[in-house]
Formats: sequence, structure tokens, C-alpha cells
Amino acid sequence: MKPQPYLLLCLIISFIFLDTPIQAQQISNEELVFLTPEWHGERFPDGRPKVSDEILARMKLVTLEEAWAVLRSENFNFQYDDEWMMINPDSVLVGRALTATFMPGRPDIHKVIDDRGHHQDGRVKSQNSWPIDMLVQGDVYVVDQFSAHVDGPTIGDNLGNSIYAKSGNGIVYDGAIRDIDGLKEIGSFTSFFRSYHPSHHLNNPEGRLNTTLVSINQPTRIGKATVMPGDVVLGRDGGVIFIPPHLAERVVKTSEIVRLRDMFGHQRLREQKYTPGQIDSRWSDEIEKDFSAWLNNHIDELPVPKAQVQEYLKTRTW
Repeated sequence: MKPQPYLLLCLIISFIFLDTPIQAQQISNEELVFLTPEWHGERFPDGRPKVSDEILARMKLVTLEEAWAVLRSENFNFQYDDEWMMINPDSVLVGRALTATFMPGRPDIHKVIDDRGHHQDGRVKSQNSWPIDMLVQGDVYVVDQFSAHVDGPTIGDNLGNSIYAKSGNGIVYDGAIRDIDGLKEIGSFTSFFRSYHPSHHLNNPEGRLNTTLVSINQPTRIGKATVMPGDVVLGRDGGVIFIPPHLAERVVKTSEIVRLRDMFGHQRLREQKYTPGQIDSRWSDEIEKDFSAWLNNHIDELPVPKAQVQEYLKTRTW
């Protein structure tokens, strides 16, 4: 007996929404490990790479230029995006990405995702709260909200307070936020967003529906950047760069060496020991030897961990 067209359609829908990697909108542990093969360190139970707290703390002094140069040298050319509005523009945002992707609302998809989330996965309330419930300390909530503006905001001061309580961080949100005064009152909620609008999103499949959550902790796009769950987010000076976990330590160490060389060079220029031409070009052996001696003499007062300076000195040949 051939299946009836309606039954066949139901089987297809069941396959799409129950048996594929989009199940529960959340990527599987195995798939996330597969997509981050260069990371060999610790992971969260869900498979997200877990760059250490120490590297995150040291990342706060890294400039966008330093991080960008390391990533470009490794052919990671689409990790940066700018032209953001900000809360706390003089602060630095650093953390591990937890990603979410929304699309313009579509009732049929929204309803089955809602039903499965509530009845099968035990999720509560509306879809825009689901990824927030998963945040842990050190995370940054990174959201592709397709730059939604009027009737688009899914984050106001209530969810903002929840995000900050769970993560200790702010957001990178490709869309509009609301309740901006309330968000500013949180204090350390350093955040990047596209726009502000006083409206709020609507989440009723039977009525007006503005957004549908299609993925949690899957690869997503933020402006011109590709973002993976567990990427290290570095936001400052109006721009955000997403650093692959396996390059995070290299970015930090490169930045620290550049910082030390700049400190040394600036000091020697003030002392007029060398000319700008000597410092701005490839250093001579004489200057390199002077730099090594300077590191040894100031090792306890430098803005770089002593162990890192000692490690660097071991690689020197003078």
C-alpha cells in the first residue's frame, strides 16, 4: 500500500525536525567537536571549547590590531565586524561565545520548535530566553537577530539582568535592543548592538510573530564575521573580533611581546638613546641585546606575567 500524500508529508516533516542536527536547535556534542578540530584543550559538556580563564583575563589587554594581525596571518579573514552601538564604550568585552540565530518569524516552524522545546526538551517560556538559560560565567551571548529593528528587540533590561547574572558579561547582538537606560544601570554590562528601538518583539504564532529561534550553539554569522561556539570574543573601541579557540593563546602571547617591545622602544626614545628610524625598523643585534637586558632588569614590574617573560627570554639567543 502506498503512503497517502498527507502521511508522506508528515513523515518528511518529522525527519526534518526530529532526526537532523537542528534537533532542539542545539548542535550535538559530536558535531561541535567535529567542527572545531584544532582545539585540543578542555571542553564544556556540550562540546564547546573552553579557553582558560587565565587566557581570557590576559586577553583584556589585547588590541584589535594585534588580534587581527595574528588571525590574518593564519588566513582567518572573516572574524571581525564593526560599526556597533555600545553600552560602556570605554570598557572591554572578553568571553567565550554562546551563539544563537534567529530568523524572521514563521508560524509553522515556530510552533513545532515551541512544542518540542516545551514538551520534549523541558524548556520554559519563550524562545528568546532558551539560550540565556544556558549561559555560564565567562560566556558572551552572541546573537544573529538579522538586524531586526522595529518590533525586533528580544533583549531589554529584564533579560539583560539575567544575562549578566549568569555570565558576568554583556552581549554581541546583531539587532535592536530596548530598555537601554535600564541596561546601562547594570554597570558592567559591556555590550555591542546594532540599534535601539522602544518596541519589543512579538512571539505568538497565533497572532503577530516577529522572530523564530533556529539554532543554539551552532555556527552563525555576525555581520561580516563567522562565529563558532567557544570562540573568544574580544570587543573594544567600536569593533568585535571572534578568535578561534586554538589561536587564543597565540594572540595573547603575541600581544604581550608587542606591548613589551613598545614599552622598551618608547622609553629608549624618551632617553634619546635610539632614533625613531632605529626603533621603527627591524632592530639591530645591539638593540635586541639591550631589549633582553631591559626585560631581565624590569621583570618584576612589567604588565605581563613573569612566567611569560621568562619563557620568552629562554627563546632569545643573547
